[in-house]
Amino acid sequence: MLSEAVESYLTVRRACGFAIKSEGSLLRTFAAFADARSEGYICAATAIEWAGLAESVFQRARRLGAVIRFARHARAEDERHEVPLPVFGREKAPRPVPYIFSEDEIRRLVEEASQSGYRSLRRRTYSTLFALLACTGLRVSEAIHLRFDDITEDGLVIRCSKFHRSRIVPLHDTARAGLASYLEMRRPYAPFDDHVFISLRRKPLLIADVESAFQTIANRIGLPHQPGLPRPTPHSFRHTFAVRALESSPDSRDRIARHMLALSTYLGHSTVSGTYWYLDATPSLMRDIADRCEILVTGVQS
Repeated sequence: MLSEAVESYLTVRRACGFAIKSEGSLLRTFAAFADARSEGYICAATAIEWAGLAESVFQRARRLGAVIRFARHARAEDERHEVPLPVFGREKAPRPVPYIFSEDEIRRLVEEASQSGYRSLRRRTYSTLFALLACTGLRVSEAIHLRFDDITEDGLVIRCSKFHRSRIVPLHDTARAGLASYLEMRRPYAPFDDHVFISLRRKPLLIADVESAFQTIANRIGLPHQPGLPRPTPHSFRHTFAVRALESSPDSRDRIARHMLALSTYLGHSTVSGTYWYLDATPSLMRDIADRCEILVTGVQS
């Protein structure tokens, strides 16, 4: 039965370091669907029918993609397994264009956060958090999981974040001073919890807490939020940090390559291609790319 083959496949994937929680759930559902038809081997038609039960095209593509990967693995040992064609197209929707903050918008967000809410700790928590996100490019999940011991002389220790990688993020003296000032107020409030950022419930912040606070503040200062246009979110701090860092890249080809690699490592990307995606984020970066291409082709420095 396919259920046993699925469990064997998931065991192998996990041994290779993949979490595959949602994909595992999908494959178990597919195996039950096939087992109900007494199919001991993957049938392409059955897989497509099962995937087609999802509501959206992207969900169907994602379902079928999970089966395709499983089928390739299974077929390596038994050719009676069929590998379906990706008839529903891409598994992932195109990455949305990121919202890039101006310096003035970041300043206004931090200032409004420092005045938002009826308790001073909440105000300091979100103004400090937003300022830290803006000056370090941390993921929101990384920031809210920071512990006291993660603040070191060398910078912030980001432990086993996305892609199971740890790294050190240097801190400017002003950022270090801002964190120290916040912690002086925060420590007595929840002395038995060592998370840097906590809520008024005396518990670590949740991503939903951050998103809710951000949207309230963004609405108050009038950040644009129109259908079809880039939408400001807490993750936009990271996008903005990456784009500004790219805009400061040196000119020569070798130095650009080193700059991109360093930035990719700093941001905690699994591959440098994740960093190159930011190159199409702003008109100024696109102009820089066009200028470099012209110099490369003509050999003439403007």
